[in-house]
Amino acid sequence: MTAPLQLLIRGQSPLIINIPHAGTSLPPGYAERLSDAARPLPDTDWHLPFLFHFAVYSGATLMAATHSRYVVDLNRDPGGASHYPGVDLTGLVADTTFSYDDIYRPGCVPDASQIDDRRQRYWEPYHDTLAEQIAAVHGRHGHAVLLDAHSIRAEVPRLFTGRLPDLNLGSCNGRSCDPSLRQAAVVALDADPTYSLSIDGIVKGGYSAHNYGIPEMGLHALHLEIVQAGYLDEANPQDWNPARAEPLQAVLRRLVDALVSWRPMAA
Repeated sequence: MTAPLQLLIRGQSPLIINIPHAGTSLPPGYAERLSDAARPLPDTDWHLPFLFHFAVYSGATLMAATHSRYVVDLNRDPGGASHYPGVDLTGLVADTTFSYDDIYRPGCVPDASQIDDRRQRYWEPYHDTLAEQIAAVHGRHGHAVLLDAHSIRAEVPRLFTGRLPDLNLGSCNGRSCDPSLRQAAVVALDADPTYSLSIDGIVKGGYSAHNYGIPEMGLHALHLEIVQAGYLDEANPQDWNPARAEPLQAVLRRLVDALVSWRPMAA
């Protein structure tokens, strides 16, 4: 049986948390095409649905992809545009890992027609569902807040130099949300000095933040990139340790509470 494209738990608040890169499912026949380096799915945003599971009790809508980003990358522009000029990002259907290892065995790299098929089968339906959730929330509240949640290894030389700060908040340089919303998020994330924080630094926001963040229409989007070392052992990322994640979850609770309760100022 083919896995559904997303886990979706609908809430009643203005907040939608989208997790596009935590999936580990592969369609039938895909695993056999992967290289030995790619088969463990090393670029997965490990365990983020568990990290954010508490948010559904705060009224947030939680949506998480089930399929691996090696099937299709849900946070890439389907037309190939890059939101990080000069950075060697992987594409809509990546052929190398973040460590430059080949994802596919020789002769198994998807061609243009196969990439287009993946876009139609996986990327488009996922974003149709996400857009529907945003529209529904906006219709109920007059505004919607999208938190696009991600995690990454502390050091990925392909993408950035040195160690990434623990928490990286992006608002497309202030274009994807109201300034007061970004400030509320900063205050929540900066409350615990244990975790270093960057605002619109190396991480500014990917496709979803740019596409869905239209503050003049009441649509606000933030991108949050979390260093995985802050909640798991990067040497064994498949292992979920709730006790290790608990201190970070306390910070994320403050963030979720701030985003759920935020309201735009009346014109």
